[in-house]
Amino acid sequence: MKLRLAVVGAGQFGRNHCRVIHESERADLAAVVDIDPARAAEVAALYHALPLTGLRELSGKVDAAVVAVPTSAHEEVGVALLDAGIDILVEKPIAGDLPAATRLIETADRHGRILQVGHLERFNPAVVELERRVTLPLFFEIHRLNRFSPRSLDVDVVLDLMIHDVDIVLALTRAEPQEIRAAGISVLSGKVDLANVRFQFLNGCVANLTASRVSTEQVRKLRLFQPQQYLSLDYERRDLAIFTVGEGRQIGFEKPAIAKDEPLKLQLDAFVECVEKRNPPKCSGAGARLTLRVALSILDKIKEHSEIVSQSLVAGWKQ
Repeated sequence: MKLRLAVVGAGQFGRNHCRVIHESERADLAAVVDIDPARAAEVAALYHALPLTGLRELSGKVDAAVVAVPTSAHEEVGVALLDAGIDILVEKPIAGDLPAATRLIETADRHGRILQVGHLERFNPAVVELERRVTLPLFFEIHRLNRFSPRSLDVDVVLDLMIHDVDIVLALTRAEPQEIRAAGISVLSGKVDLANVRFQFLNGCVANLTASRVSTEQVRKLRLFQPQQYLSLDYERRDLAIFTVGEGRQIGFEKPAIAKDEPLKLQLDAFVECVEKRNPPKCSGAGARLTLRVALSILDKIKEHSEIVSQSLVAGWKQ
């Protein structure tokens, strides 16, 4: 029997989740929940699901739910669903602050529910292959540049875009950065739209990350150096190139065959598997909380840097 799923939040992300669930052979889209009745009805009608405007109406109708509401509402919606005995996949970031993330984790633990967090790039087939090939990361150079879009302006670019790469760096290094240096600016919104960060790890590994949502082009690339190897990953094309230094300084080249499966579909399959078998998710609440903590530290460093710049502007240039 297929798993009965609800999607809470019928915006852009929610609609994508609805499509993937509808196409799944393992799940049924039972309900679409949105505070806007017209939007809930519109999206539900596309997939022959039940349109709802409140969470209480889900009781007895679903086994699990995808939380695709704004980040500021993740805690309220997620806790209500977990309290009702419903497993959840919540979009990234897990929450807007650490206390909210902790409450989600504790609520899931208390009820024995699955809490998976939507760090989607971890299900990108190229990233999965990269994880297989990593030995000892020593240097990362990562760029994630988007053209401007009015979506997700309730959070900074760090929590909107860069957090994907923060999560991947933490997963590949299996460590927290010892030192964080960061700078960022607001361009078209009241939040940070462009950010650069440098991580230094205890073992000497360095990671440089740049994220922008005001770029003239879309770029999503990761470059990784480790002993005797350089690995270049394109998130968007979902491909990986590997250059290896062999005997006599000969350079070997490999481009592994990588499936072009949609990451959102793979993420859903993993969630369904966790719900059915009660396995801990790959992107757990605890892991997502650590990623959020590092991301918030980046924002603190950006604030420190902006204060220094402000003082310099006040002081003016002196010969």
